Amino acid sequence: MAPVRGDGMRGLAVFISDIRNCKSKEAEVKRINKELANIRSKFKGDKTLDGYQKKKYVCKLLFIFLLGHDIDFGHMEAVNLLSSNKYSEKQIGYLFISVLVNTNSDLIRLIIQSIKNDLQSRNPVHVNLALQCIANIGSRDMAESFSNEIPKLLVSGDTMDVVKQSAALCLLRLFRSSPDIIPGGEWTSRIIHLLNDQHMGVVTAATSLIDALVKRNPDEYKGCVNLAVSRLSRIVTASYTDLQDYTYYFVPAPWLSVKLLRLLQNYNPVTEEPGVRARLNETLETILNKAQEPPKSKKVQHSNAKNAVLFEAINLIIHSDSEPNLLVRACNQLGQFLSNRETNLRYLALESMCHLATSEFSHEEVKKHQEVVILSMKMEKDVSVRQMAVDLLYAMCDRGNAEEIVQEMLNYLETADYSIREEMVLKVAILAEKYATDYTWYVDVILNLIRIAGDYVSEEVWYRVIQIVINREEVQGYAAKTVFEALQAPACHENMVKVGGYILGEFGNLIAGDSRSAPLVQFKLLHSKYHLCSPMTRALLLSTYIKFINLFPEIRSNIQEVFRQHSNLRSADAELQQRASEYLQLSIVASTDVLATVLEEMPSFPERESSILAVLKKKKPGRVPENEIRESKSPNPVSNHQNANSHHINSNSTASNKLNNSNAHADLLGLSTPPANNVGGSNSNSNSTLIDVLGDIYGTNNNANAAVYNTKKFLFKNNGVLFENEMLQIGVKSEFRQNLGRLGLFYGNKTQVPLTNFNPVLQWSTEEALKLNVQMKAVEPTLEAGAQIQQLLTAECIEDYADAPTIEISFRYNGTQQKFSIKLPLSVNKFFEPTEMNAESFFARWKNLSGEQQRSQKVFKAAQPLDLPGARNKLMGFGMQLLDQVDPNPDNMVCAGIIHTQSQQVGCLLRLEPNKQAQMFRLTIRASKETVTQVICDLLSDQF
Repeated sequence: MAPVRGDGMRGLAVFISDIRNCKSKEAEVKRINKELANIRSKFKGDKTLDGYQKKKYVCKLLFIFLLGHDIDFGHMEAVNLLSSNKYSEKQIGYLFISVLVNTNSDLIRLIIQSIKNDLQSRNPVHVNLALQCIANIGSRDMAESFSNEIPKLLVSGDTMDVVKQSAALCLLRLFRSSPDIIPGGEWTSRIIHLLNDQHMGVVTAATSLIDALVKRNPDEYKGCVNLAVSRLSRIVTASYTDLQDYTYYFVPAPWLSVKLLRLLQNYNPVTEEPGVRARLNETLETILNKAQEPPKSKKVQHSNAKNAVLFEAINLIIHSDSEPNLLVRACNQLGQFLSNRETNLRYLALESMCHLATSEFSHEEVKKHQEVVILSMKMEKDVSVRQMAVDLLYAMCDRGNAEEIVQEMLNYLETADYSIREEMVLKVAILAEKYATDYTWYVDVILNLIRIAGDYVSEEVWYRVIQIVINREEVQGYAAKTVFEALQAPACHENMVKVGGYILGEFGNLIAGDSRSAPLVQFKLLHSKYHLCSPMTRALLLSTYIKFINLFPEIRSNIQEVFRQHSNLRSADAELQQRASEYLQLSIVASTDVLATVLEEMPSFPERESSILAVLKKKKPGRVPENEIRESKSPNPVSNHQNANSHHINSNSTASNKLNNSNAHADLLGLSTPPANNVGGSNSNSNSTLIDVLGDIYGTNNNANAAVYNTKKFLFKNNGVLFENEMLQIGVKSEFRQNLGRLGLFYGNKTQVPLTNFNPVLQWSTEEALKLNVQMKAVEPTLEAGAQIQQLLTAECIEDYADAPTIEISFRYNGTQQKFSIKLPLSVNKFFEPTEMNAESFFARWKNLSGEQQRSQKVFKAAQPLDLPGARNKLMGFGMQLLDQVDPNPDNMVCAGIIHTQSQQVGCLLRLEPNKQAQMFRLTIRASKETVTQVICDLLSDQF
């Protein structure tokens, strides 16, 4: 039987049907291998294959490739199809080449020659196929080979419109990969004049090309503005019958209109010529007028096309920001959309009004819609629309409506979606600070924020309220009274305790005259919250207590008793133990005058910009209006962390010198900019007067300039300060998911001179990299004075490993070479996934892992007096799941987890048994892999 001719290709259809009918993967592979063998034999043995047969077999190869199988032959046959005069055969050849041929292939010269032949063809179909192939490949070689032919095709008077259209889009594709392909000089005006072409398809394609060219070189292509305005005016004023072929549901050329409006937004002002500006304004007014007309169709396509042009016109009006009449009209039009049934329209209206609210001409007009926007924030079903309503309220806020908007946002915050609470907290804090005329109101707002959404109040927010209270004497007494009352609530968020501890430590004496807030009452109230707080907050409260000794000598004995309890061997935290011990000695040894000098009141902060807005911009880039918050006596971003986390203690005391590592860890973790400090560490340095109560404090560091370096703490945490000396601070933030991890290292220059030749190098052998693959991005070689840079690392756990990689950091400081190495916090426990189990499942698994090769055990003396709550906290931070009520002995702790590697998943069980009489622990690890048991056991054995 003769083969079936035409485009049906029955053999291809049968093959595809066979593949689809395969019952298993093996059957599919078997059928494909059979077909590949048949095609290979046809290509090798049968020299008389006609074009149809070649096309059919090339199609089969293309289909097999798209199924995910490699194709290593048939390329030459596809190239041969390019020389065919039949459209279907040439099309398949170009399709195969576009998908399968590598740009480095030996056949590329033959392909380029075939494409050149087709570009010179008189058949527009062949020319279009060649242009589409060039655009699909889009390589540098293609750009260089056809940089002369394609621009000529585009501007030639002999070229057919359909070819010009393809040439413009092809040139756009090549321009994106090779910007130098576009010729200059006279070509510029010839390309611009394509906007006057009679064929709308050519104009649409040319507009896309010119828009890309303008973004790269706006001055050279500025002549396009007049032609774009002229063409846009003609489209807008035309009826849908004038542009019959390019009218979409009664809207003339909507896609071209949108492209032209976007093209004009590349210039500001759009034009200086009065005539052109008047014509553009007239065109925009016409678009706004047409939006008011009754719809010509009830179909959604009509309203979509009409609104697309309208919103782009409004964007151009906002971009120009020079025509009050147009801005007000745009605002009124958008206001009508706020109650539209279409969710997308309401969202877009709110988004555009956010931009209008920043214009001096339309701000008051936007405020007229305040009640509707507040309703949208509360009643909208779609969370993205509610979030946009919050953005608009933030943008339209000024001194006249600030209190009302802030109160509405506070009311909504109690029921707001969790996804937008943090952003709302930042915005409320910014508005309250910027528009506060009475700072008692500001204090009330921030304390309400902490009460309503304490988990979402970032450090910057509560740092800021402390700074403002310190800088304003008139509000200090009110702040102390208000926070004291807030702390009396049965349930109190930890951030409230932080603010309360700090403010009462500084200004508690202002309310001590009232018997209801007497010194002992303040102390007992704060200490009642102590055991519910994290170690950081406990450290801050200890600093508050030492301040109380200066403010209220009559309760010295009560506070000293607390210090004694925490400085003895029963303390759970070595850092708190050292702090309590030093504060106790300070209160005993120092005279009243010395104590008053050491514990003097915090000085006012210098005038700087608030850091809260920067945090908001980082969370929502491009969506936050430029609202600068400047406040007299407001602190700089560096002092934010230092001063708000520490009580002012003079550096003359011994305790102060021991704890004098006050650099802001959070600054290095992306919250602000590190300070430019004196390397010498002299007492004149502002840092030397502060004790950081939220930082990593190591009592063994008796020298303020010595390096602080402890990677063991990162077994139980992911963020913090990894290394610090007098020149450099290195912070780390990390996250892990299954066998993948990502670390951000933040290098902060603490000196007043640049660190040059700055070069962190990963020390990790090829053999070790086979177990843990770590990739590190390069950083700039110069770290400027007081500056901070970030370096990103990615880690992939391929199989379990024992040691963590090291980075060697070298740089020159004042001409002297500096070099040191630190271990990265990349121990194998970072790849744990916590696993829930009941008692029955745990002990069944425990018995199954009883072999000698599957368990490891160590008995060791506790590094400090047995602290079971502290041990529990460490195990929870280690990455495994702490299982309660599983072990019959309530003092024993058991955990379960799975270590994810690329090669396998390793189940792991842990049991920690304390012996209170002997002050010892027995640690048992059982895992499905021998090497894991030993590594986990070694990691944990000296941590309790």
